[in-house]
Amino acid sequence: METDSIECITSLDGTDEDEIQQNPHHHLHQQFPSKSSHGNGVVSSAILPSTTRVHELLECPVCTNSMYPPIYQCHNGHTLCSTCKTRVHNRCPTCRQELGDIRCLALEKVAESLELPCKYFSLGCPEIFPYYSKLKHEALCNFRPYNCPYAGSECSVTGDIPFLVAHLRDDHKVDMHSGCTFNHRYVKSNPREVENATWMLTVFHCFGQYFCLHFEAFQLGAAPVYMAFLRFMGDEMEARNYSYSLEVGGNGRKLIWEGTPRSIRDSHRKVRDSHDGLIIQRNMALFFSGGDRKELKLRVTGRIWKEQQNPEGGACIPNLCS
Repeated sequence: METDSIECITSLDGTDEDEIQQNPHHHLHQQFPSKSSHGNGVVSSAILPSTTRVHELLECPVCTNSMYPPIYQCHNGHTLCSTCKTRVHNRCPTCRQELGDIRCLALEKVAESLELPCKYFSLGCPEIFPYYSKLKHEALCNFRPYNCPYAGSECSVTGDIPFLVAHLRDDHKVDMHSGCTFNHRYVKSNPREVENATWMLTVFHCFGQYFCLHFEAFQLGAAPVYMAFLRFMGDEMEARNYSYSLEVGGNGRKLIWEGTPRSIRDSHRKVRDSHDGLIIQRNMALFFSGGDRKELKLRVTGRIWKEQQNPEGGACIPNLCS
């Protein structure tokens, strides 16, 4: 029985090519603890004990999230949030009494008067917010942990960048390389059969940063397409300091893509579905492969560079990795 294979050959900055055979990886289901990249939270420890105790009063006993008005209570004074009130079928989760529609107005007023540190203060965030602004800030806080960028599963691990790099290497067995150029060869014996999310991921370390190179095949409409794109392991503002190019070709023709890497704050699926990368249609891919067009053989090359500000003219000039 014929089986399809995907082969990745990577050469870095002129070195010999190392053959890498894509193998299925085990999906990770365990939640790993986040590592703190900053230990110098500037929120005063004198503030935290009292505000933390009050904040515990505002913690919903069902979902453990902070409660926002309307806050409900049972006849015995046990409270819970409005979202969980419907989930527990109008029964108090503490004493099992009927809840009714009694509002805890006192706790709602306490919530309005609170100012609390961002929950990521231990990771370096110095901000303190009114209670109702805190949740909105935390959803976008630059110090919040990153999600695992692994594309082959819905991995729930979060952490800072050094932690995620080690997690990708040790738990997902992702290939790690140093250098700012790459050279991949994608081989598939039956290019007319493509399963969604047939993919590969390689991590590159250059300019002191980490980048995720994704290369995959998926169905787009009636025919499969092949796509390569780069994600930056950091925030969007930092990602804008870098650019990358991808090139694929054969038989005297080539396609070139240039762009800015997307931050891993944007999910793999979001980047893929926005088509923000090098996309090769199947017919073009087979033309590049040459031969009898029955086997796909694509070679994708590229490089990463850092944009630098020209001190005289103000324009960005590329700083190429040597």
